[in-house]
Amino acid sequence: MKIWVPSQAVADVLSDLPRVECAVFDGTGPVPEGIGEVEVWIPPLLTVADVPGTLAAMTSLRLVQTVTAGVEPYRPHMPAQAVLCNARGVHDAGTAEWAVGAMVAVLRDFPAFVDAQRRGEWTYRHTGVLADSTVLIVGYGSIGAALERRLEGFEVDVVRVARSARDGVHAMEELPGLLPSADVVVLLVPATPATAGMVDAGFMARMKDGALLVNAARGPVVDTDALVAELKTGRLRAALDVTDPEPLPADHPLWSAPGVFITPHVAGSTPASMRRTLKLMRSQLLRYLAGEPLKNVISDAY
Repeated sequence: MKIWVPSQAVADVLSDLPRVECAVFDGTGPVPEGIGEVEVWIPPLLTVADVPGTLAAMTSLRLVQTVTAGVEPYRPHMPAQAVLCNARGVHDAGTAEWAVGAMVAVLRDFPAFVDAQRRGEWTYRHTGVLADSTVLIVGYGSIGAALERRLEGFEVDVVRVARSARDGVHAMEELPGLLPSADVVVLLVPATPATAGMVDAGFMARMKDGALLVNAARGPVVDTDALVAELKTGRLRAALDVTDPEPLPADHPLWSAPGVFITPHVAGSTPASMRRTLKLMRSQLLRYLAGEPLKNVISDAY
């Protein structure tokens, strides 16, 4: 069985499996031979240049197992005979930890203090604080639950919103009424047609003065032009691990907008994520070889 894997590390954890032949394809080097014989594809973290063409050429494909929670590059182009699975859970710890760190950094003015340190200036002042605030988690799934666990010691009230209501979790339809009371709004929704541009000018207008928008989801969830316009007023602040476009061009106005903290899509890029990814890849391939039900099968938009 021919498998394309994104790295030698993945190939190594699969090397002892019976009847498995791994070829490393990280999306940047030459395409390995035998694309029509590939039965399982584990794509790299960064999306390859031609996903539709690659999938169309994989005439023997039966399983695409992503190393990401998001599957938007693959879902619309999956061949009928193949199953798509994501890596739900492997990036929970890293993404949740980034979100907490970003909140604290922005609310306590850490970026400004770093700039003052470089200038050799002692800029004493009061800052904001996470304690006693309301944190609204939009897209409450496994990452949202991991984030809530990490917020337990910060003395905050957590409000949860998901696609559909369940015990303790509000439905997305209730979101407009919840925004005005939130001090921090954390975006963890998947990239789907329903979430594209959902954080538009109207969404941000409902947020309270001084609120912080944290995007650990996908860049297109937020209307970038509307966000830049809002930041320029000084009414809101933002912490972004993802942007639209991405990578963000050097001359993009978002870089210089006031009150924004930007990291280059690194929330889930941690040793913990790698360890958990390798564990999932191996367990998933063992399930596949044994004909057992697979984990994280995508049956809807995500």
